[in-house]
Amino acid sequence: MSGKAVVVTDSTASLPPEVAERRGIVVVPLQVVIGATVYDEGPDGATPEMVAEALKEFRPVSTSRPSPAYLTEVYAEAATDGATEILSVHLSGEMSGTHESAQLAARASPVPVTVVDSRQVGVATGYAALSAADVLDAGGTTAEAADAARARASAATSLFYVDTLEYLRRGGRIGAAAALLGGALSVKPLLRIEDGRVVNLDRVRTSARALSRMEDLIVGAAGDRPADVCVSHLANPDRAGELAQRLTARLADNLQGREVWCGELGAVLGAHVGPGMVAVCVAPLLTAREATADLAPD
Repeated sequence: MSGKAVVVTDSTASLPPEVAERRGIVVVPLQVVIGATVYDEGPDGATPEMVAEALKEFRPVSTSRPSPAYLTEVYAEAATDGATEILSVHLSGEMSGTHESAQLAARASPVPVTVVDSRQVGVATGYAALSAADVLDAGGTTAEAADAARARASAATSLFYVDTLEYLRRGGRIGAAAALLGGALSVKPLLRIEDGRVVNLDRVRTSARALSRMEDLIVGAAGDRPADVCVSHLANPDRAGELAQRLTARLADNLQGREVWCGELGAVLGAHVGPGMVAVCVAPLLTAREATADLAPD
């Protein structure tokens, strides 16, 4: 970390631990509350399996952001380790108070902190953090890295299928009317992240139809550009694995030898979508000019 800007993100960014470590990205955990017990998200705390089991058993599950005081400690520790600036990239401020916590913590940080609201959820935020790290590693400024993070997140398409809208409704992440309509029609909702919010994209009659539709939409969103692709799930490994295989074949030219990431969704996001969910993110790789375009600041 010595003598350079450091990227900080949060656990919902879904970066594989080995990737974050290799790139020097600091990951701050959000919390999951199961019953009366608070856990940090991660393999030594709240896991996707724990959350899926608690939801199936109708035990109370909620989530909470990292406190400003905790983030201030993270920034101070990075400064002690030699960071001269910090770029803090987080999930949508429409969905979590993490971005606000980072803004408050930045005021008490011993080194300058630039906070970026990715307006995304899940691995799209992780890809934004990686793009920021790319710019910094190439000698770019923190402002250029922040622009790259915003541009990559804005270019990403995040779609997901859920067995029921009930969990999103409970957490206030989608309107009650939409949840009731979906249940009344016994449809399988297909959703997307649009400007930081969950919005309805389509409704189909079966899960197989929903996943096929999502696959086609992701292929269309990728176009002919190089891109990273990730498939996530909660307690639905078979369908997620099958989808990842199909996307690997259909997007071979876009992937250029890179693997489609496929794995279980983190515990925090899993708490809001429920078991059975499958999500896909496609994030086009940006040219240097696109990555450092002059975008509106947060």
